[in-house]
Amino acid sequence: MGIPTEPIGSVPRPAELVQGFADHAEGRIDAATLRALTDKALADTVNRFEATGSPVVTDGEQDKPSFLTYPVAGIPDLAAGGAVVPFADGHTRELPVLTSGPFRYTAHAADLLRATRQLTSLPVKQPVIAPSALSLLYPAGGIDGYSREQFTADLVDETEADIRACLEAGAAVVQLDFTEGRLSLKLDPSGGLLRDFVALNNAVLERFSDEDRTRIGVHTCPGGDQDSTHSADVDYAELLPELFRIKAGRFYVQLASEPDRRRVLGIIAEHLPADARVFVGVTDPIDPRVETAEEVRDRVLEAAEFIPVERLGTCDDCGFAPFADDTSTSRDTAFAKIAARVEGTRLAEAALGV
Repeated sequence: MGIPTEPIGSVPRPAELVQGFADHAEGRIDAATLRALTDKALADTVNRFEATGSPVVTDGEQDKPSFLTYPVAGIPDLAAGGAVVPFADGHTRELPVLTSGPFRYTAHAADLLRATRQLTSLPVKQPVIAPSALSLLYPAGGIDGYSREQFTADLVDETEADIRACLEAGAAVVQLDFTEGRLSLKLDPSGGLLRDFVALNNAVLERFSDEDRTRIGVHTCPGGDQDSTHSADVDYAELLPELFRIKAGRFYVQLASEPDRRRVLGIIAEHLPADARVFVGVTDPIDPRVETAEEVRDRVLEAAEFIPVERLGTCDDCGFAPFADDTSTSRDTAFAKIAARVEGTRLAEAALGV
């Protein structure tokens, strides 16, 4: 098989689609016009993925206004005033809060997957948001007539259904985005919130067979929005042992931007479950410089000093534009980095003889 290489998820949207999201939100264009812009962006995204030689493609999350709240975008029982996520450069993202129940998805990842599969013969990876992230929508003060326990039960059901539908629709891989994992240790250094997140994610994943879980992965990173992070200062040594308790067959770990990659690789090697594969980040989406294929190769060879090649893969550190309005990275830069990852991984395979 060699060394598998996969994208994480989002790529920057074309400028006309970014404007289209804004125009639709303000009522200047209708849903059909926005759909046409999205379909055009999706087709271009798939074509550009294929041009990089990528063995696996995604939809680049062109259809998602936010990687986090896409399942509930536009529902009436959300209000402003939720958790605020601060980034290192000073900007913030505020989550909405749920105002009534029952909790239900209004958009499903399987629909996005089907649209992408119509455009390519390559395997398609489908990112979904982890239930732990959506658990933050429930307000601290509760909801009259709709308890946190009821909400959690509905959330687990909805997440399971979303993942299962993707697997049944032919996803090569379903990836849970778990960026809140590292952030949780900043919010609660005791680790209690992280353990709660892991337990909630496992409540979903335990409903799947061992075979299914070989096609389900979890991605962790310190956030990546407008070329800034929310938790890069949190020590991976506090996160990774708990992360690897999640019952997934694949783990996608941001690594390229870590200041001491060898230390992190040692932690991964110590705690990675025996039946799991780890995909290490070899390109940094928030660094404007495009890595060379040779740099990527060397990062793969470094990782292979710690992790058996048969359990190693490569990825980008995180998505390039998890929020639709993030234009800090161009599409050209994103796909140049993806091409470098693909080529550098192939160079590493040749060097390792696999």
